[in-house]
Amino acid sequence: MDIAWILTILLIGFIGSFVSGMLGIGGAIINFPMLLYIPPLLGFAAFSAHEVSGISALQVLFASLAGVWVYRKGGYLNKSLIIYMGSAILTGSFVGSFGSKFLSESGINIVYGILALIAAVMMFIPKKQIDDKPMQEVTFNKPLAVIVALFVGAGSGIVGAAGGFLLVPIMLVVLGIPTRMTIASSLAITFISSIGGTIGKLMTGQVDYYPALILIVASLLAAPLGARAGKKLNTKFLQGILAVLILATAIKIWVDIL
Repeated sequence: MDIAWILTILLIGFIGSFVSGMLGIGGAIINFPMLLYIPPLLGFAAFSAHEVSGISALQVLFASLAGVWVYRKGGYLNKSLIIYMGSAILTGSFVGSFGSKFLSESGINIVYGILALIAAVMMFIPKKQIDDKPMQEVTFNKPLAVIVALFVGAGSGIVGAAGGFLLVPIMLVVLGIPTRMTIASSLAITFISSIGGTIGKLMTGQVDYYPALILIVASLLAAPLGARAGKKLNTKFLQGILAVLILATAIKIWVDIL
């Protein structure tokens, strides 16, 4: 592989991982379409949807871990939320990633498009003003959290996304979690989800190791930078960035599918 290809993959990973740390997502919402469309656009060999989902799974594992490390102090990590949703999403992501080998290329893209569309709609639903609520007073519906985490895990496991881009709007809109706690806790839950997703992808031979390694390097560099930036930015601004990002991705995926 030439240096131009390596720099292209590295840049894709850097952008995805920076946004991952900043917004509390795993980065696959960005990396999936960029890996799918940018290499062939620049004249390089295209990745298949199965390869992209496998590469993304490994990238998300390291990006979310690097991002949550920055949030380990400050009281933003809700341990109860992480335990309930993390255990459920881990189960769902393993089942989804293992079962994804039975889907066609278009099938994986359709699942991704559905998840992105749901997330986009939820980001534009009006949210209660809860960001000023003291962190120790935050509560949530535990059975509902487990159910939605199972759903997110199964769907995101198929596309190698770990589900952070869907977890964030669910935690904000459905569970009523403050923005900064959502970002920090989502990164931790995404990391747990990515463990199941990565194992499933590795077991079914869907990982192209060379580009995955390049993305891992980018993740370890960029995700902490994004997380530090996210701690300083206005929460409404962060929500706006994520909403536009998810909507643009959903539109692009569905235009290609249809």
